[in-house]
Amino acid sequence: MTHMPVGIIVNGATGRMGYRQHLVRSLLAIRHEGGVPLSDGRRQQIAIMLVGRSEPAFREIAERHDIETRTTDLDLALADDRFSIYFDALTTSARGVAIEKAIEARKHIYSEKPLAGSRAAAERLVHAAHAARVKTGVVHDKLYLSGIRKLERLLKSGFFGDVLSVRCEFGYWVFEGDLQPAQRPSWNYQADRGGGITLDMFPHWSYLLENLFGSVLSVYAHRATHIAERVDEAGFTYAATADDASSALLELEHGVIAQINSSWAVRVNRRELIELQVDGTHGSAVAGLFHTSVQPREVTPRPAWNPDLGDPHTYASDWIDVPDNEAFENGFRLQWEEFLQDVAEDAPYRHDFASGLGAVELAEAAVDSCVTGQKVEITRTMESHP
Repeated sequence: MTHMPVGIIVNGATGRMGYRQHLVRSLLAIRHEGGVPLSDGRRQQIAIMLVGRSEPAFREIAERHDIETRTTDLDLALADDRFSIYFDALTTSARGVAIEKAIEARKHIYSEKPLAGSRAAAERLVHAAHAARVKTGVVHDKLYLSGIRKLERLLKSGFFGDVLSVRCEFGYWVFEGDLQPAQRPSWNYQADRGGGITLDMFPHWSYLLENLFGSVLSVYAHRATHIAERVDEAGFTYAATADDASSALLELEHGVIAQINSSWAVRVNRRELIELQVDGTHGSAVAGLFHTSVQPREVTPRPAWNPDLGDPHTYASDWIDVPDNEAFENGFRLQWEEFLQDVAEDAPYRHDFASGLGAVELAEAAVDSCVTGQKVEITRTMESHP
């Protein structure tokens, strides 16, 4: 026996993340397996409506994946009572207006990050959604990655002893668009369209740090635009006005210090695109998207630096991989299932708009630090609504 299907309006399915991670790997996979598993053992099937500006583009997607309902009119979509959930994967600059309409239509809302381009805009969405009594959620996908979940397990077990510091390296070379097509859309490099690596990545660092290690108390940051000109999807050269690299020093609860480097202008010389090294009194770990390795206190080598002699020791061999003791599903899908189950069962959802606001607050504080050249204290304006 199953529940009636829940309708989901998907706005932005033609984008890279909207299509691959949210539509294909999450919602269509859930639909294929009979719907969202509920706590009573039953499943609730889902129905999908596609919304977009380019009708030919999303018509092709709809026909390819057997999605019957689609429209270019967001207002018409939001007026359809069969669809109670709105999902937003638009560009950051377009997100706020669409979400405000969804709130007015009394839809439950799930959104890509960042929730908005500024703290003030994010606050308005939080208050409006709370007043409308709709459930909200913001993507926190990296918490569900297998490497991060292994790291979380180490933290819960007490493996590290007292955590001392966190160092994060993220990034890769995004092609300029002349010799090879860019891997990211051109709006990411235009400030007036909500671009910039600080606004894009600091929401990730916010929820990772807060959920794993504790609240962020302060940030000291610097950002740069290393590549001044890029070539867009139509082959036109444009000025890159948004930052493509950002470095930050953050103070966390319990005296933990975090150092984060984010760049779209760096060539990868590490195991994965993201590496998070955690050092503690009893051991250390390096966590990526999929792999996590550890070095306990008892087997830590004794390095000796001698500028006159090369060191033949291979330090990477001293680390031990944490095994895959469980099957790890796609992180985007896992969060979708969690959100849909909480909507179906009228349960509070943990990664709501208030959590998304906190991420925007950290990004804005980092930008303020870049402008002033000073450390900026973090003041959370609100916690998650029940």
